[in-house]
Order: sequence, then structure tokens, then C-alpha cells
Amino acid sequence: MNEPKNDEDAFNAALNAASDMPQSARANDALSLEGADIVREAAQIAALSSELAELKDRYLRSVADMENLRKRAEREKNDAAQFAFSRFAKELLNVADNFERALDIMTPEKRLALPADVQSVFDGIEATQRQLMGVFERFAIKRIDAVGQKFNPNLHDAIAELPSDQHAAGSIIAVAEHGYVIGERLLRAAKVAIAAQPLRAAPQENGRSVAPGSSLDTSA
Repeated sequence: MNEPKNDEDAFNAALNAASDMPQSARANDALSLEGADIVREAAQIAALSSELAELKDRYLRSVADMENLRKRAEREKNDAAQFAFSRFAKELLNVADNFERALDIMTPEKRLALPADVQSVFDGIEATQRQLMGVFERFAIKRIDAVGQKFNPNLHDAIAELPSDQHAAGSIIAVAEHGYVIGERLLRAAKVAIAAQPLRAAPQENGRSVAPGSSLDTSA
């Protein structure tokens, strides 16, 4: 058997051997190579798809975290601003109370008997009070309507309990100091008096009081 003398002879020998190979064998080899390429590319595509899904998930989580952080910062900012304004508004409530007290002690009949210059002072107080109430309304500060309402510990502060036949027990019959809310938040609870069931006189037997529910002695 003749051995190849150089690289060129080896290449020619391999070429001749390939040409002598049956066509079906060459086709099978080609199919095997194509199948391996397909499997390899499919594996690469699957790996890239998995990596893409992971990156997308990380991106969506980062976006959600940033949005939550932005909302929390905005909420804390608004809460801080509202808290600061609430403290200022509470101080203004005392001014509103003083205006109301000044006007309540002076009935229309008494005002008519005052000199004109003193009446003008009260007219100025009324105008200033209306202006202050307008400011309250623009900033969502509202007075709590309490009289006739059922006592609510979230809005009212009970300072007295008065027996009454004309009001349902637990309903508010008088307000000592008006309460206010700012938006949905309580600014100051209303100080109120609530109705209670009146005390019933104990029934009497032969001049003696008998406790309610006790039975009468009929043995005598």
C-alpha cells in the first residue's frame, strides 16, 4: 500500500475516499450534522429565552419597587404638609371660638341699644368671622354638626350626661365646644352633652319605697 508522500497527497487521498463513499452514506452524515446543529441552536434559544424572562421579571420588579417608593414618598410628603397645616388650623379654631363667644353674648336687642360706633365694632366682628369661615371652607375645614346626632366617640367628646324624656338615650342635646374636621381627618372633637334615660321614681307601698322589680308582700 502506497503511503502519502506529503500533505497534498493526503488531501487527495481523503477526497478520493469521499468520492468513493456511497451517496446514501454521505446523505446520512449530512443529516446527522444538521440534526446536531438544530439541537444545539434550540438549546441556545431556550437558554436565551430563560435569561430574557428572568431579566424581564427583574425589570418589572424594579419598576414596581420604584413606583411604590414614589407613592410612599409622596404620601409622607402630603402627610407632613397636612400635619403642619393641621397644627396651624387648630390655632385658628380658638380664634373662631372667640369670635362666636363675642357675638353670642350680644343679642340683637342689646346691639340695637348700643351706640352706633359700638354697633359697627360688632358688624366688623361678624364680617371677620364670615371671612374666617370662608377660609376654612376653601381649605376643607368643616364644622361637625353634632346636635341631634348619635354620640360617636370618633367625633365627639362627652362632657356631661343629662336625663331627658324628649331625646333618645345617647343622642347629643347640647354642644359646649364645636368640633371640626379637615378633609377626612378629625381636627378637634366636639365637646357635647348627651341624653340619658331619666331616673324613674320608685313605687311606694304604705309610704315606703319599693325597689323596681321587687314583689309586694301580700301576706298581711
